[in-house]
Amino acid sequence: MMNDTLIPQIGVITDVRIDTPDIKTFRVVTPDGKKAFDHRPGQCAMLSVPGVGEAMFSITSSPTNEDYMEFSIKKCGCVTDWLHQAEPGQQITIRGPYGRPFPVDDEFAGKNMLFIAGGVGLAPLRSVINYCRHYRDRYGDIDIVYGSRSKEDLLDYQEIIDEWANDAGVKVHLTIDNPQEGWDGHVGFVPNFVKELGFSTDKTAVLCGPPIMIKFTLEGLIALGFDKTQVYTTLELRMKCGVGKCGRCNVGAKYVCKDGPVFRCDELDELPDEY
Repeated sequence: MMNDTLIPQIGVITDVRIDTPDIKTFRVVTPDGKKAFDHRPGQCAMLSVPGVGEAMFSITSSPTNEDYMEFSIKKCGCVTDWLHQAEPGQQITIRGPYGRPFPVDDEFAGKNMLFIAGGVGLAPLRSVINYCRHYRDRYGDIDIVYGSRSKEDLLDYQEIIDEWANDAGVKVHLTIDNPQEGWDGHVGFVPNFVKELGFSTDKTAVLCGPPIMIKFTLEGLIALGFDKTQVYTTLELRMKCGVGKCGRCNVGAKYVCKDGPVFRCDELDELPDEY
């Protein structure tokens, strides 16, 4: 597995979808039109542009999609700037998968699920949500809380409205930070919205978003009676090489790329205070 994940494959961008003003979703296959490799929800892949650089990204499509992989990428640096200029047909390289996935087939099985995301934090959770939707009978009720700066900044908005919100047993709760013309939904920050919704503690929660959002949302869940053993998050933004060699994701005794990026929140208490 280690040797396979270190060897890049040619990837072809077959579709580019504009999701928000600064996020695009890229569909990638091999030159023969197949998925480059299998993955689990929450795992990442290294995308490389020869001569430009490489970077680690969450695989946002579900493993149940056997035809291609997708990556929702925010424009925020050298590699992402280049990718945002790419068009269908462009070749890149891809290798992976990397990281410990979400425990969808054991710890999550049979549980009511609560997904909470902010901004581009929905990208790593999309694969988990769609996996749970695909195997709907394996899970209980599903609640999805998602917020962003504005309606235009809500990632995968049409998929959320057209598909997720219409699934049996799935409830979608959307919010934006400030009032906006044409928006008749909830207005406010995600942590406060979670407390307003007042979820019961018979759920397993999965968080992803800006660190400040995760901090206050976790505090809110604990105030509602959740235990940290019921809450999971992902630290994929800290991943660099993906194989525990560069040391840039080292936190205390943990390597995010080897021991994560998925962590239960009680596991984070074992990390140094400065983290």
